[in-house]
Amino acid sequence: MAAESLNTEVVMETAHRVLRNHSQRQERPPPREAPQPRAEPALAPAPGGDLRLVKSVSESHTPCPAESASDTVPLQRSRSLPHSAAGALGGTSDPSTLGSSASSDREASRLDKFRQLITGPHTDLEELRKLSWSGIPKAVRPITWKLLSGYLPANADRRPATLQRKQTEYFAFIERYYDSRNDEAHQDTFRQIHIDIPRMSPEALLLQPGVTEIFERILFIWAIRHPASGYVQGINDLVTPFFVVFICEHIEEDDADAADVSRVPADALHSVEADTFWCVSRLLDGIQDNYTFAQPGIQMKVRMLEELVSRIDEHVHRHLERHEVRYLQFAFRWMNNLLTRELPLRCAVRLWDTYQAEPEGFSRFHLYVCAAFLLSWRKEILEEGDFQELLLFLQNLPTAHWGDGDVSLLLAEAYRLKFAFADAPSHYKK
Repeated sequence: MAAESLNTEVVMETAHRVLRNHSQRQERPPPREAPQPRAEPALAPAPGGDLRLVKSVSESHTPCPAESASDTVPLQRSRSLPHSAAGALGGTSDPSTLGSSASSDREASRLDKFRQLITGPHTDLEELRKLSWSGIPKAVRPITWKLLSGYLPANADRRPATLQRKQTEYFAFIERYYDSRNDEAHQDTFRQIHIDIPRMSPEALLLQPGVTEIFERILFIWAIRHPASGYVQGINDLVTPFFVVFICEHIEEDDADAADVSRVPADALHSVEADTFWCVSRLLDGIQDNYTFAQPGIQMKVRMLEELVSRIDEHVHRHLERHEVRYLQFAFRWMNNLLTRELPLRCAVRLWDTYQAEPEGFSRFHLYVCAAFLLSWRKEILEEGDFQELLLFLQNLPTAHWGDGDVSLLLAEAYRLKFAFADAPSHYKK
């Protein structure tokens, strides 16, 4: 109950901030080439009588106004563009990207609150989760993710020794296991990893040889240490957000995609690699049934999503049924990759801020995010009357211009769905 009330307060703060920014933008003189009008999200009473953010299901999806100038571009009905790592950690979480001084002051104040929590002798993790739910500033995101994932202890005095011990342990694994990648028992696993890494992302940062080798080591060592699942396609995508967040701590360029990782000091690169491995491992510990034989966890979650959507919006559900579109055909990837393939990297990082802060964020809360994500395209879905066009749209949703504001609105709606349906969770039958 404490977590529920804590997150309710945070979500309401986020929702009202989004709406406040929306009204402020409406008061400004329109630009010479005014964008298409946007539908304003409605506030409706949620169960219990609270006023919560609700997107009218009769409206088409329109991007929420964000605090970044790049987020003012309206979504176009086009296929997703390659997701650049440029500005992956920017947006509303970084005061330097904000236009107004009031917003900058507000974000600077939030950054100070984070630093006070993190630099104290003992970090209050509940308070840190509350603060992180609505986004984490770039400057403190690496250490905040490590704390929220449970990789770093709350006690500040214990952190240096913990980092040293875990990094030593990881590289001992490499010394012990990595040469076996060419053994007959493991060569198929390593070959698949080697094939998958160049396919997973168009970002130049992740295609650098040094980065590719880091990903190969992380994924191979994880597979060797988890024989029940081994390596499964999709796990590789979960490495990317952690690596990008942690490497940006050692890169001066604002554009992470333009950075040359070979110029990062070797000891810093080793730390990033080890920290990424352990944080990915902790994430996967909570969703490992997604990747065991036949991936039963994902199969179950897709069925849960179908049940949940049928209860929230029967029209969309029946439309998909009528055109014989199966949820597995588009939502399997949503569960397998935790939406990292559906969103620009900057948005995936922002989404994961909340997943780290939300209890069972990567497992249960992700289901409600997927439901909100699907229904945010309600108008476009109902307009499609052809199986191939409908499936193609759902597999290539046009999110290339999404920003922090869109993710904040998506998360607020997902939390509303969780609040409304979690007390009668027939979609959670096990």
